[in-house]
Amino acid sequence: MEGAEPFFLPGDDRGVLLIHGFTGSPAEMGLLGEFLHKEGYTVLAPRLCGHGTSVEEMANTKWPHWYSSVEDAYHILKGICSSVAVIGLSMGGLLALKVGTEYQVEKIVSLSTAVFISDKRLNMLPLYRMFRDYAPKKRKKYADIPEKYTVCYDLTPLRSVGSLLELIQQVDGLLPTVTADVLVMQGRQDHTIQPHSAQYIYDKIASKQKKIVWLEKSGHVITIDMEREQVFKEVSNFLEK
Repeated sequence: MEGAEPFFLPGDDRGVLLIHGFTGSPAEMGLLGEFLHKEGYTVLAPRLCGHGTSVEEMANTKWPHWYSSVEDAYHILKGICSSVAVIGLSMGGLLALKVGTEYQVEKIVSLSTAVFISDKRLNMLPLYRMFRDYAPKKRKKYADIPEKYTVCYDLTPLRSVGSLLELIQQVDGLLPTVTADVLVMQGRQDHTIQPHSAQYIYDKIASKQKKIVWLEKSGHVITIDMEREQVFKEVSNFLEK
């Protein structure tokens, strides 16, 4: 898909790995990446396997494929930078927390990370899959954001939802082993996941240095929502400490 390409912004020896969300693309991390690059960081945002191409291709991928994309990007950054921080949005937050338990990661930023999903139809997922392969997505309109930062699928492959649930379960079990410094950020108006997911993550991780920030007006994709400038500044301050 045009605009769904991965991006690399070379800077100093401080690496930042940006991980987009489920059915999304690196585009939704673009503004944050540009902000951090201006502050000198080397920024890499991979396109997760099965994303940014077609929903049919995504339907043939599972969470280990998505995680492999993150691992590849981590090794690239680690090879050229002295330190690596990981920032993930939604499902990307799950992948960020997971990579933070398995590799040498300086800091982790968890943005709108999916633990408890709001869609009540999840309990009926096996039944829905008997009748359809894809479900339409509700997309929020961002009047002040160029479309190049909102590239994502209009449909959700239901087969992939099952794998997302498996990833949530695995990362939930890993949370007590997270020891890196963590910043958790969550919008109060998030209708994609239940906002108390943020408090759940904050309470369960073992990090000695951790912080939670609530955004009163933002929905799910806080990297492009109305309080994005606050997100960028909080992330920057957290990385610099």
